[in-house]
Amino acid sequence: MTTTSPTRPAAPGVPPAPLHATSSKGRNRFKIGAGQQLKGGPLTYIFLIIVGLGSVFPLYWTLVAASHDQQRVLDTPPPFIPGGKLFDNLQTAWEQANLGEAIVNTAIVAGCITAATLFFCTLAGYAFAKMRFRGRNVLMTAVIATLTIPPQLSVVPLFMMMSDIGWNGKLESVIFPTLVGAFGVFFMRQYLVEALPYELIEAAKVDGASNIRIVWNIVLPVARPAMMVLGMLTFVQAWNDFFWPFLALNQENPTIQVALGLLSASYTPDQSIVMAGALISTLPLLLVFVIFGKQIVGGIMSGAVKG
Repeated sequence: MTTTSPTRPAAPGVPPAPLHATSSKGRNRFKIGAGQQLKGGPLTYIFLIIVGLGSVFPLYWTLVAASHDQQRVLDTPPPFIPGGKLFDNLQTAWEQANLGEAIVNTAIVAGCITAATLFFCTLAGYAFAKMRFRGRNVLMTAVIATLTIPPQLSVVPLFMMMSDIGWNGKLESVIFPTLVGAFGVFFMRQYLVEALPYELIEAAKVDGASNIRIVWNIVLPVARPAMMVLGMLTFVQAWNDFFWPFLALNQENPTIQVALGLLSASYTPDQSIVMAGALISTLPLLLVFVIFGKQIVGGIMSGAVKG
């Protein structure tokens, strides 16, 4: 869009400045139409390649370290090409750390926590976003305030509570304290505020739909992109959680992170075996991302557009 403004007369003997020529050209450089994308230059590709290599290198180094013996991993310079002892180290780590049972336990824990978090956080987020009730803002503030409390403060009373119930050493002690989280409630509330119009809910009520039917037929389909993102974040966090499972569980009934911690707890741990165990524990997460990656990225992009 061009603008017109009154121009001042030039001083005697001074040539008039080329007004609007440079500035309008600079502004047009950043103008894009609807549906168009900015074109990346060579520096953009170089930057993205560096970031991509930096993100993949830890996984590649884990593969390299898991395919050599202890002595070769500790050499200077370290190896950067995979060796030939990968399958031997994977078998040793699998047998020493009881990784088969650990993966099954971790899948049960992460699956239960993810399902419960999606269910409770979606309902709570819908209530805080679209339902009017007394004390809504105070309760939402209290939920957000719990994010500022360090989780370490609740370890001792939580451990005593689990002991009184008789759940120490059992998976229930890891699942039940994390069935719902303040971040998930806040995340779903913020998404539904923008994505779910009041008119849609009112139209459903006029048609005689009950609250359960509104949630099932309207809220859940609208909230599906955000639920995919929240589900992925919750599953990864539950899969990689170490602190509380290490205190609540034992070697006879471990999760994957507890098993890896016990594998590296010896006086002189074999780094190649530890890396082989870490590689095994990473593969299920990569499989989940490969299966649900398209929906997760779509959910992130949908939330970004609505925001």
